[in-house]
Amino acid sequence: MKEQPTLNTEQSKPTLPAFVFNRFEFAGALGDLGTMLPLVIALIIINGMNAVNVLIPIGVFYLISGLYFKVTCPVQPMKIISAYAIAMGLTPLQITSASLWMGIFTLLLGITGLIHLIGRYTPTSTVRGVQLAGGILLMIKGVQFIIQPDPNLVVQAVASINVGIIIGIIGIVITFILLDNRKIPAAVIVVFGGILAGLFMGKPLKADDIQVGFYLPSFMPYGIPSWSDLLLIVPIVVLPQIPMTIGNACIAQVDTTRQLFGNRAEKMSYRSISNSQGIANILAFFFGGIPMCHGAGGAAAHYFFGARTGGANLMIGTIFVVLGVFFGKSAMALFGLLPGAVLGVLLFFAGSQLAIMIQDLKDKKEIFVAVTMLGITLASNLAVAFICGLILAHALKTQKIKL
Repeated sequence: MKEQPTLNTEQSKPTLPAFVFNRFEFAGALGDLGTMLPLVIALIIINGMNAVNVLIPIGVFYLISGLYFKVTCPVQPMKIISAYAIAMGLTPLQITSASLWMGIFTLLLGITGLIHLIGRYTPTSTVRGVQLAGGILLMIKGVQFIIQPDPNLVVQAVASINVGIIIGIIGIVITFILLDNRKIPAAVIVVFGGILAGLFMGKPLKADDIQVGFYLPSFMPYGIPSWSDLLLIVPIVVLPQIPMTIGNACIAQVDTTRQLFGNRAEKMSYRSISNSQGIANILAFFFGGIPMCHGAGGAAAHYFFGARTGGANLMIGTIFVVLGVFFGKSAMALFGLLPGAVLGVLLFFAGSQLAIMIQDLKDKKEIFVAVTMLGITLASNLAVAFICGLILAHALKTQKIKL
């Protein structure tokens, strides 16, 4: 039986203020952009989601999460829903319908306390398997961003070498050099260096690309979904998303945050994290936002690059709100300045931070569960791996099975 994650007092800093605003918090605030931006941009451009209605709810979710939890708390698009929506060209109404279903489901998990029951019977080895598999997936995606051609760059190669690889290698080297530097935060240098590279090597910005105004998210911008929209997305995206949300965005999210922040994460519980996602997604449905969640990978990303308080959430949340309110659809042009290779660097190091959390596993059976889940994830997906990991971990608890 697995109890609520224990507090790691060694890493806790009870004297640290709930909100700190400095260059390291800002660097940590940028640490999860590699996960966020590619999916957000694709959902807006490919699926026709309204940029204002996407960006502002993300920013508000970041702000409220930071104010409530008082430690950095990630906000991410729900990956299975987003990936399928992009690949299959789902309509905005179908995407917001998925937000509604996931909001209702996660809120019910929190209100009824069922998420505590699931968490209590989720073995540590299964949680570590989620963290390992999620971390490796982030690292793989990071490498893909670095090596693949970037359509936003005019200069594609230097001496027959993909310019993304050059930018990626420079970013990785800078990150390694600045890892322990207490004066210069790595993520700030990497991100703003990437923006400069985008300005010099990317497609030139036109005056019409940036239009400053005042925009607010409209209520039900895509209309009211039909019953066919509401029912269609349940088997194709909602059901596959549920186990991943439980495993990564609820249980592993809480466990990771408790590991990183100790008793400063006292408000981070299975119930509170489920309720947070439930309320956010129901509101996203009414205001045309995308399905959103928290996630262990995002927590590791923010922490790795320097975030230690809720101040990181307030900074990145403000950035998204400002982009949505004052730039609207023009924000996409600003996002385009950041080379994909830079996002890849952020993803790679965030994934490594998450994957090494299996280091506290000592028992051979527990390590076997985590590694098996990694293999299943690479062959299938994290949702299937979470279910298989639960079954395998409980089966291996019997003394009759030996490794």
